[in-house]
Amino acid sequence: MRVIFLLLLHILLFSDDGALLFHGNCITCHNETRALSAPSMREIRQSYLTAFSDKKDFVKYMAQFIIKPDEESSIMIDKIKKYKLMPLLGYEQSVAYEISTYVYEREF
Repeated sequence: MRVIFLLLLHILLFSDDGALLFHGNCITCHNETRALSAPSMREIRQSYLTAFSDKKDFVKYMAQFIIKPDEESSIMIDKIKKYKLMPLLGYEQSVAYEISTYVYEREF
């Protein structure tokens, strides 16, 4: 019991918000390295890095897509055809930016 408490305390104290938000939400559909019910985060990150090498542009565009998924503004049309459009999930702008920043900075 004490080990579990210490582990949870460590996670809360040393994890960044983006990691917690990503693992609490996105991982449900987006596995880090394997495409299951949606593209893997490795695939998504690579597509966004190819389109937006600048961090600010990457984060802004991805956050906008997370907030309001739209096929017309997607840079991954082939994945939408395969997996369908991501549903509107109602994330606040700050949450979408935290998740997008985490994805930019994390190598999957």
